Amino acid sequence: IRELVNVLNAGALEIPIKHDPVSEFSISPLLGADVQEKGLLAIKIAAIGVLVFMAGYYLFAGLVADMCLVLNLILVMGTMALIQATFTLPGLAGIVLTIGMAVDANVLIFERIREERAKGSSLRMAIHNGFSRAFTTIVDANVTTLIVAVVLYIIGTDQVRGFAVTLFIGIVMSMFTALYFGRLVFDIFERKRWLKRLKMLSIIGTTNLDFLGKQKVCIFGSLTLIVAGMVSLAVRGEENLDIDFRGGTMVTFEFVEPQPLEEVRADLEKQLGTSITLEKLTLADETQLGPGRRYRLRTTEEDVDEVRHRVAAAFPNRELLKVTMEFGEVQPIPKQDVSDGSKKRTGFEGGHQVTLKFSHELTVAVVTDQIEKKLKALGEKYPEPEALIEITGTAGSGLTAGERTVKKFSEMLLQARPEVAPEDLKAVLSEMQAEMAETPLFEEVNKFAKAVGTEMQEAALLAILFSLVAIIGYIWFRFQRVTFGLAAVIALVHDVLAALGLVAMASFLAGTTIGNWLELVDFKINLPMIAAFLTIIGYSLNDTIVVFDRIREVRGKNPALTPEMVNTSVNQTLSRTLLTSLTTLIVVTILYFLGGEGIHGFAFCLVIGVIVGTYSSIYIASPSLLWLMNRPGSESAQAAARAKKAAAI
Repeated sequence: IRELVNVLNAGALEIPIKHDPVSEFSISPLLGADVQEKGLLAIKIAAIGVLVFMAGYYLFAGLVADMCLVLNLILVMGTMALIQATFTLPGLAGIVLTIGMAVDANVLIFERIREERAKGSSLRMAIHNGFSRAFTTIVDANVTTLIVAVVLYIIGTDQVRGFAVTLFIGIVMSMFTALYFGRLVFDIFERKRWLKRLKMLSIIGTTNLDFLGKQKVCIFGSLTLIVAGMVSLAVRGEENLDIDFRGGTMVTFEFVEPQPLEEVRADLEKQLGTSITLEKLTLADETQLGPGRRYRLRTTEEDVDEVRHRVAAAFPNRELLKVTMEFGEVQPIPKQDVSDGSKKRTGFEGGHQVTLKFSHELTVAVVTDQIEKKLKALGEKYPEPEALIEITGTAGSGLTAGERTVKKFSEMLLQARPEVAPEDLKAVLSEMQAEMAETPLFEEVNKFAKAVGTEMQEAALLAILFSLVAIIGYIWFRFQRVTFGLAAVIALVHDVLAALGLVAMASFLAGTTIGNWLELVDFKINLPMIAAFLTIIGYSLNDTIVVFDRIREVRGKNPALTPEMVNTSVNQTLSRTLLTSLTTLIVVTILYFLGGEGIHGFAFCLVIGVIVGTYSSIYIASPSLLWLMNRPGSESAQAAARAKKAAAI
């Protein structure tokens, strides 16, 4: 990176590039392995839960859905491997969410088949009509989610892009497995006469509820929730935002012995102020109750070194885990032992070398950066230290790590050019040794400059707005009326505002008895949460389109839309709506409680998004559509008036 910076600065750039990055991210192998383990555990439990539920409720059809789900996962994994995509933590969350959303297509088909059988159709005709009539709804509902995935990929960071890629692939594969593979299995079993009857459980059954009769109560409740949420957001102010959007540093440090959370927070607030966020981290084999050893700190201080020193100063009576360094004698470099790296950067012959040993594995870049800073601090003697030293790892996990893994070493070889005096090199290493013994080890560092945070805010807002515009356009095209798109967006805005408000309100409950029971923490809005909000938009729209499609079918060529038509449509799709929401809620709840700290806020947004999205598709979107189509001066109202006048004549 430093060589690239120097090359660019040597060119025609009007403004020099800074050596210090405006954003930085690293995570320790230990935390990375724990995150992976928790993510895979969530996937396994979610998959098993959905498989058992579908087989138990839909019986044979449920087993077909299970086959589709397993094939879907295989195809997703295979496609990810084929395109050499990297699994990020949000990417694993995308797979978990895909499990829940993949069931939706099967539920739509099975409920259609149930309706056809109730009308007296033969099994073959019921299967044919069930798949045919569900096809358009499935495609429309999933295309809107694909729009969200594309927007996420365009504007997101690498982690968010991982989620977008898995979501996109998962949705495409779920449509293929449900509409093609599922249909193939049904046709084979029916034509071979292996399937003569198709039994399914029916918990919900046929309903005749007056949903529109409760719209005033629901609108009042929604407005109350949104206003309370907006007040909570206003009270918290910038505390709602993570360092992604306001600039700052996130670090993870570890104590030698477990320490109580509240005492650790009190000590840190003395050094960094009260505008910090602290959370306890636990590995899979550690208890989540009581004191903890690992903590993640978020602060608006952007200087990582300053944060390091303040964290060290905050705990004079608590021993932090530190990296110690030992180094051998500074010796001349033998000609035959010049490192491979020096072949590209000649001039190390006649220089000196020394072996460095560390108590914990570190990256070469971290050690190189520290030594370069010390050399530069010696004054004009070494104006460009990056060209004077070369460090290579000689022992540690980095030697066997894959190409995409951050390589870390417990032993390194430092080589210096002849221009670096041996006594200066020894002095630098001695100073670094003493400093490392006094400062804590940061297993994880995430730094964002304030300018980057502002850009992230703009990108996030543009992503949400662009998604809403694209969705309105697509629904307008598919339903041939802009009112359908506007009604859907009213519900989506309701969902996003409700989710934002609930995030702020949940943060006030963090640390209370209820908050601890529900595992609520001081949630911060970051890029993964923006991904969750966009996913809420896609999921809620999925529900809404299913209801709108049935409204269009029930309405037929009637120029007017009546409350009876809306109630009939919502009642006919109620079973599908609740079943899909239940399976998805099972999945995201498992993700919330078992997915680990890295996606805790992300999963929380999905949990409330599923609940609020299901509610809004019934009580917000449908009444909004009825009002928009029947308001004075609307096209539908005018057409209905003309039809009524013609009938009177």
